[in-house]
Amino acid sequence: MLKALVRPLKEFVKKPPRWMYRVEKRFRFVISVGIMTVAMLFATFFFFDKAWLFIPLFILISYCLVFYSILEGVEKLEWIMLFLMPVIFTVSLYFFYFLFPVRWLTRLPFVAIYAISFYALLLTSNIFNVGAEKNLQLYRAAFSVNYFFQTFVAFLLFNILFSLRQDFIFNGLAVGVLVLPLAVQLLWSIKLDLALDRQIVLYGLFLALLLMQLGIFVSFVPFRSSVASLLLAASYYSFTGLTTAYLDNRLFKNTVREYLFVLAFVFAISILTIG
Repeated sequence: MLKALVRPLKEFVKKPPRWMYRVEKRFRFVISVGIMTVAMLFATFFFFDKAWLFIPLFILISYCLVFYSILEGVEKLEWIMLFLMPVIFTVSLYFFYFLFPVRWLTRLPFVAIYAISFYALLLTSNIFNVGAEKNLQLYRAAFSVNYFFQTFVAFLLFNILFSLRQDFIFNGLAVGVLVLPLAVQLLWSIKLDLALDRQIVLYGLFLALLLMQLGIFVSFVPFRSSVASLLLAASYYSFTGLTTAYLDNRLFKNTVREYLFVLAFVFAISILTIG
């Protein structure tokens, strides 16, 4: 019975029907963004107790719409890596919305930001799927956009986490779990291999462990949740930036100085907020 259901799905994925190709890719992007924006707007009219219903729907719909937008050339590991950021961004932004007062003044800018961001992430996934040469500006732009949204998503997730006001063990473990898939996806985007390299997994685990320890440290300091999230997001930005530069053979003195300056500046500002 299960094989009878899986076989048509595999055939559909390998060779989508011709009618799906009749719409140009850029219009498929617009259609996908429109559907997800309407879904997100609809979800904002319900209280957080309905999250158990919307989260699975957001994951399923966003995943399917990313596939519809890209449509061809998705292979092996790309079924995870190309879809991770649009899906996790949707879920994290939905959770983050409930930290704000629920009114039209916040709802409309929120939905507009989501629509623009989701479109940018679809373009990024498409560029990674096409496999643009690393020396092209197109790939560099896609990598930068992915890197920016990774840092932004990390901030959202950390903010949600620290707003729960849990103990240091929970915070540390949660930070490690949240960072690991983001770090692995970012490191994977350096070479865009179809198989997951052991080195990428090890570096991803190292970054997750590093941020996990920092999450435990932050739990003992009387930071506000937004300040603690900003410090962790800046740490994620700096540590992953140094790691990607090292793996890409671009770890120069200026690069190290820039990332460490960002981390030191945010850390200094965070300390000044204690009082």
